[in-house]
Amino acid sequence: MNLFRNVVFIAAIAGLVAGVVLACMQAYATVPLILKAEVYEQAGGGHHHDHAAPSSSAVNSVAAAGNTMSSVASPPADAAAPAEDEGWAPADGFERFAFNVVANIVTGIGFGLILVAASEFAGGIGNWRQGIFWGLAGFAVFTLAPGLGLPPELPAMPSAELLPRQIWWISTVAATAVGLGLIAFRKSLPLAILGVALIVAPHIVGAPQPESFETPIPEGLHHQFVVAVTLTDLVFWLVLGAAVGVVRGRFTGTATSLRDSFA
Repeated sequence: MNLFRNVVFIAAIAGLVAGVVLACMQAYATVPLILKAEVYEQAGGGHHHDHAAPSSSAVNSVAAAGNTMSSVASPPADAAAPAEDEGWAPADGFERFAFNVVANIVTGIGFGLILVAASEFAGGIGNWRQGIFWGLAGFAVFTLAPGLGLPPELPAMPSAELLPRQIWWISTVAATAVGLGLIAFRKSLPLAILGVALIVAPHIVGAPQPESFETPIPEGLHHQFVVAVTLTDLVFWLVLGAAVGVVRGRFTGTATSLRDSFA
């Protein structure tokens, strides 16, 4: 029970810090691009699509505002409901920012739990430097690898069916995590080769693609969005890993395991 409490405590503090940092970066880097894309979407007749940007990264709506670690389903254009029937959404400005902060904190805590739990099997994150490396691994697993096949999307951009994309995303994350683990923690050439094969396999299979790539969104705007999302997610994971290292080191002292720490 103490071990579970310790993991949750560290993940909560680190996730809070990383989530706030991510929300602030999104306010300046990705939200303005989303608002620009919404103008094109409205000019094109309000076309919608199944939108999924699974990232800390997680971490793009309130969750769609730059985080590639969430998914939202919207009806196709020909089945779109009238404006008066659309669900509630936070107003632009402070309300939207506040909900974005809350969503990113929850996302940060969730990814923090994964990061702390996974790192404990390797002896734990002892300091912020080790946390940086674990953060880079999290970025590679949850943002970089799936983003190669399913880059972040703006409103009004076409995409494949939601379920196949979710299956591919989860499979890619799992294969990349296991592959990196085999390379980093198993000093064996055959296992390292297997790890590389696992990392590459989802991209050989390929991510589900839409039937048409026609979109009113300018290519330059989408490129800016992909770069912004990738960079904000990178900073999110670096902050999350470093925060886990700092908090764990502060409260565990010289203990090598969370099980031995916290009275």
